[in-house]
Parts: sequence; structure tokens; C-alpha cells
Amino acid sequence: MRVIELTAQQSIQIVGLLFSLVWQFVVWLKGSLGMLDAVVLLAVYIGYLLIMRKLPPEEPECVDDMDVVPRKIVLAPRGIRIAAILGLFVVGGVGVFMVAEPFLEGLFGLSVSAGIPAFIFIAWVAPLVSEAPEGFSAFYWARDYPRANTALMNMVSSNISQWTLMAAMLPVVLSVSMGHPAAIPIDALQNRELLMTLAQALVGVLLLLDLKLQAWEASALFALWAVQVVFSVLTPDSVIHWWITGVYFAWAAVEFLRFVAGNRKPAALAHFRKLVLLTAKRSRFAFLRTCP
Repeated sequence: MRVIELTAQQSIQIVGLLFSLVWQFVVWLKGSLGMLDAVVLLAVYIGYLLIMRKLPPEEPECVDDMDVVPRKIVLAPRGIRIAAILGLFVVGGVGVFMVAEPFLEGLFGLSVSAGIPAFIFIAWVAPLVSEAPEGFSAFYWARDYPRANTALMNMVSSNISQWTLMAAMLPVVLSVSMGHPAAIPIDALQNRELLMTLAQALVGVLLLLDLKLQAWEASALFALWAVQVVFSVLTPDSVIHWWITGVYFAWAAVEFLRFVAGNRKPAALAHFRKLVLLTAKRSRFAFLRTCP
């Protein structure tokens, strides 16, 4: 387990995350998240889904391998299947809507009790709590080497959704609630946190471009994350965040130079291009088959 090796098809997630980060840097430069950003980010997300939808399965898939509930849904008649899937989305959405406000109030209360600024507490604790089920499932898969790359891509896919779909919906919801197009301004503290997070994500993408993640790379990322979390809690106004951000960008520059020098190969970019061309051909042939 000194290295997790990824497949060619998983380059779609890696490059998709790279595209989403590029526009998020634009958001950081503008200092606001508006409706134009929402349109671009949604386009990136939809394009990513369309490419993923056209990819053939890497391994033979069998209905018998599914658990009871998804197997029942897949084998049900088309109308019942669609209704069941939509029903599950509705139930999940209603559940989230009902617990969102008390969950946020509870986080505010905990931040006051702990004496930690609410912004810092929510920024670091809320994702850990809300994404715990996803994390546990990924950790479970990571115990098995053949499925470790699936666990890693599960986290990458989640990041794509957060940087594109989730971020895009924020100005949309704000605009609907205000009755006119509105943008979310990014203040100085949020600017610092956003830049640090983008730098961290950029390093992660560059490390994955050769379709590998080394143990020492993962350990270094975790160490930097742990340092920034500790200092965020103990000294929110510390300049350590800018130092950590500088380390991330320096690391990203080193990895970029390694690609330029040929010490590492950006295999994900080459595979991404091939897979996009493949999906384009599949779409063209599917269209031709439907024509009289």
C-alpha cells in the first residue's frame, strides 16, 4: 500500500476536478460568486456527467452483485423504477431540509461553548460531520488494494460536485430568495481560506496526474492539513495560513516542473483526451443508429 494506482478511465475525474479548480481561481480573483460563475460551474459539472455516462464499464456488471434494495429497483418495471429513484431523492431532500437549521444552530452553539470563532468552527467541523458517511465508506474500500483506487476516486468525485454543483447553487439560491440576480461577496477571511483550499486541491490534482498517489504524498498532505486545522482553532488570526498556502503553491510549482522536465508523465491528460474522443464517437454512432 505504498502507492495507489489509478485506471485510465479515472482520469476523467482528475481532469474534471482540474477544470473546476481553474474557474474557482477566477472566483477568488473576482472576490465574489455570482450567477455567471454558477452557469460556468454547472456547465463543467454537466459536461463531466455526460462524459462519465458514455464510458463503458471497466468490469462486467451483474445485477446479482447488487444489494437487495438497488437490485429490486433495477429489476422493477420502468415506471416503478423511475418513481422509486425520484422518491428516494425527495425523501433525502426533505430529510436534509428538516435537519439543516438545527444542525447549523448546534454548530453555532458548540463553537460558542468551545470558544472558537463560528466561521472557523463551521468551516472545519461541518464538512467532517456531514461527509462522515462518505468518508467511512471510502476508508472501508481503501482496506482492500484492488478497491483502494475506487475509494480515492470517491473522494475526488465528491470534490468535483462541491467545487461545481454545490458552489453553483449558492448564488442561485441567494438570487431566488432575494428576487433578483445576486452575488456572494468574499471577505478577507474567506479569501484567505479559499486560496489555501484551492492551493491544497491544486497540489492534489497535480499528484494524481500520473495516475498514482504515493504514501509519502498522502502523508505530507495530511500533515499540512492537520497543521492548518490546529492553528485555525488555536490562533485564528495567525499568519500560518499564508505560510501553509505558500508551501502548497511551492509544492505545486515543483510538481509542474517535474512534468515539464519529463520526470513525471501527465498520463491522465493523455487518457482524458482519448476517452473524450471515444465518447464523442460513441455518441455519433448512437445518433446514426437512431436515424432512418
